[in-house]
Amino acid sequence: MTLKQIYSWIGIVVAVVVLGLFAATSWYTVDESEQAVLITFGKAEEGTTEPGLHFKLPWPIQTVETLSKETFSLNFGYDPENEEDADVVRMITGDENILQADLVVQWKIIEPSKYLFNSNDPQQVLYNATSASLRSIIGSSTIDEALTDGKAEIENEVLDLLVSLMEDYEVGITIQDVKLQEVDLPNEEVRQAFMKVTDARETMNTKKNEADKYRNEIYEEAQGEKDAIISRAEGDKIERIETARGNVAGFNALYDAYESNPDITRQRLVLETLDQVLPGANIYIMNDDGNTLKYLPLGENTSSTKPPVTESSEDNQSDNDTDDSEEGNNNDRSE
Repeated sequence: MTLKQIYSWIGIVVAVVVLGLFAATSWYTVDESEQAVLITFGKAEEGTTEPGLHFKLPWPIQTVETLSKETFSLNFGYDPENEEDADVVRMITGDENILQADLVVQWKIIEPSKYLFNSNDPQQVLYNATSASLRSIIGSSTIDEALTDGKAEIENEVLDLLVSLMEDYEVGITIQDVKLQEVDLPNEEVRQAFMKVTDARETMNTKKNEADKYRNEIYEEAQGEKDAIISRAEGDKIERIETARGNVAGFNALYDAYESNPDITRQRLVLETLDQVLPGANIYIMNDDGNTLKYLPLGENTSSTKPPVTESSEDNQSDNDTDDSEEGNNNDRSE
């Protein structure tokens, strides 16, 4: 075989290899669950490639990077597959207590070009942002809120802060959801002490509720008494007003009668006044202009009454009868 033939065969082989490489790297397929980024000379093209069969320039001019569209989970503070070796994350609350918290972050890739080229390790960036967000929110919350009814609010605040951080970092990741798995005290002794404090607080709240209930009952009773007193006062007010109006009307009528017949009215007023001042007294009306001295049996009733009979009065009565009989006999003798 001559040298020319050798070069021909080498050219044919190179051509076949180039054609094969061209044919092998000029086509690519994107699955429904994937998203692809076309890279030309190391620079990512804007946008993503739709699912299906696509043509591109052969390697090394253009390459394709495919990423999943699925939702990923970041376990912060625990590992469901290896719970014994999981890292325990402890943090300080706003009221200077220590607790441990576990968190799950649901995330997905929405901008593959930023995910590939804006950070060396986007998942580590996400982990650090999650840690910063959770510690920040727990650090501004009380231990009671973190352990009891404040978990939902803490989740929402962590979600908002984490979304804001990931937007600032621009690593092509979006946060779907955040779930607190467990928030607990660091050891058993602390748990027991906290339970005692919680029981004492519950007892305090119970006593306070009972006191409030008693106060409300007393207040309602006092309110009822106040309303009753006000009602009675209103009734007395109306009664006095009506009485005053009646007195005014009577006085006006009396004044009209006085203007018509002053003498008769004056005399009637005197008699009515005496009747009011001296109830039950015997009144003698005398109309005599003479100088005759009159005897009035004041203090005696018009009906004759006899004094009670006693022994001395009986003796006096018998003596008077004896004298009368003797005087009669003497008179008979003198005749």
